[in-house]
Amino acid sequence: MFEAIDLQGLLPYIAVGLAAQIVDGALGMAFGVISSTLLVSVLGVPPATASAGVHLVECFTTGVSGVSHALHRNVNWKLFFRLLIPGVIGGVAGAYLLTTLDASLTRPFVMSYLALIGVYLLWRGIRFPPRAHKEARIVEPLGLIGGFLDAAGGGGWGPVVTSNLLIQGTQPRTTIGTVNSVEFFLTLSVSITFIFGLGFAAFTEAVVGLLIGGLIAAPFGAVVAKRVPTKALLIMVGAVLTVTSAYSVYRNFA
Repeated sequence: MFEAIDLQGLLPYIAVGLAAQIVDGALGMAFGVISSTLLVSVLGVPPATASAGVHLVECFTTGVSGVSHALHRNVNWKLFFRLLIPGVIGGVAGAYLLTTLDASLTRPFVMSYLALIGVYLLWRGIRFPPRAHKEARIVEPLGLIGGFLDAAGGGGWGPVVTSNLLIQGTQPRTTIGTVNSVEFFLTLSVSITFIFGLGFAAFTEAVVGLLIGGLIAAPFGAVVAKRVPTKALLIMVGAVLTVTSAYSVYRNFA
């Protein structure tokens, strides 16, 4: 699958995997968005190939991250099981669609929506003190849509699911930990679907670098999520979501 891997050439991807996974583990989003943006815009990798490679890496990083969140008691198991099945169904559907159609036309609209969500979370984090947390009412549709957009757009599970659950008033620490834990099963099912649709040729050399960096960083995100105050988490989630989504919109229209 990989021939004559250039170790020096892997260093930029290791750095990207390291940074993206620290952000993803701590805030419940951004690994797929950051990694896919690099592969598509810098290397010119086709969207389906980029998404396939990123999801293969996430099979490993989300597994380690999920275990770490569970050990730090960051997982709401009731929410976990409500997200699991819809997320997997949506992910498989999105992966199948991307292997047959070009989803790039819908991506700017999705990213515009996520940028607005990010601005709202950022504003709420700055203006409002922590309020009483409550259980989310809309969960299963979020899992279905988030899984679909994650596979079809090369990233989006965390931004869609985490941000919308936080808007409903859920506790940031357990929301982030739960969404990260469910993501392992999502990425595994999506990767299997991509293998059937594209074969192992879709997994490029850059995947090795992302994998190394991501695995190094995976255990640390849960520690950050557990120790950072609620208000700071809301501000960071809003800022990361706004910046990454706005950049994706700019890149599509530039």
